[in-house]
Amino acid sequence: MNRGRIIAGLFAALLAAPALPQSTPANPNQPPPHTLPYPDLGSGEGRAERRASYDLGPELQRGVSAATLREQQRRLDAALAALKPHTPGTPDAFVVTIALDSDPVFAREAREAARVLAARYGAEGRTLVLAGPDGTRDDAPHGSITALALALSHIGSLMAPTEDVLVLYTTSHGMDLGLAYHYGDTGYGILSPARLKAALEEAGIRRRVLILSACYSGVFVPVLAGPDTAILTAAASTRTSFGCAAENDWTFFGDALINRALRQPVSLDEAAKMAGRSVAEWEIKTRVLASLPQVSIGAEAKGWLPQIEARMPRIASAPVGRPAFDPAKLAAPVVAEKARSGQK
Repeated sequence: MNRGRIIAGLFAALLAAPALPQSTPANPNQPPPHTLPYPDLGSGEGRAERRASYDLGPELQRGVSAATLREQQRRLDAALAALKPHTPGTPDAFVVTIALDSDPVFAREAREAARVLAARYGAEGRTLVLAGPDGTRDDAPHGSITALALALSHIGSLMAPTEDVLVLYTTSHGMDLGLAYHYGDTGYGILSPARLKAALEEAGIRRRVLILSACYSGVFVPVLAGPDTAILTAAASTRTSFGCAAENDWTFFGDALINRALRQPVSLDEAAKMAGRSVAEWEIKTRVLASLPQVSIGAEAKGWLPQIEARMPRIASAPVGRPAFDPAKLAAPVVAEKARSGQK
């Protein structure tokens, strides 16, 4: 075939081909990915100096426009202004859930955790979500160390310290220094146990239910445990937790505790035991090193927890979202291997 006929044929094929679709606009609710290395946030040359710097809870924002900063401040101010104050003579629960990382699994988990905890503790109107976009929405103040500190300070001013309870749920990646704040390539920080303790004390928040979902989150227990504190963590101080893939709806710990156990009309202590058994079972089946979730409930907390848990629904609600543990994912490689070898 000569060159002219080839060109003519290609041109005719192009004309006959269906038109390519117009490029779709970027999803404004798509969370920003992590593409750059996590920066060193410590200061000082010696190990002790650097550790002291990390304990202060360093936070870095870089490349963030003034318009974005103003929008986030507007969202936070509006959300805080909408919170109801203490009801005199009634022990109220104030719920805060925060996703400290832009991987969307954490935003999804924080949003649903807020619904579950608000229903359990009768905290409608006293619930705050700090979470970035999750692929479907971007309607809340984004989670950051600064946003959490401001929120705790404001909520402390609404609470009656001898009656009300803060229920705080955090979800993120973690390290042996504390919780990692990581928003795309613009926000970085470390929420250390010392920094969280200082923020709670400065806000005058005495009665606390602290639920921390992250690797190594057990580092918070010795610093924050006390008579008026119930603290539950996803892992021991030397262990990782699991299920934090960006495409998931839940982490292992969030699914087991929030999405399943705390939907049941059982005490916090019993819910923690139920969640611990579920996590241990899933980890055995996935053949990973046990995360060893931690539980510490202070003597005084055991006295006031029944007061706020008296409002929990008497009928369990159903879990939502895709389960963090999917047996089908474990079976798939086995089935594929059997197919290759001719087994049945």
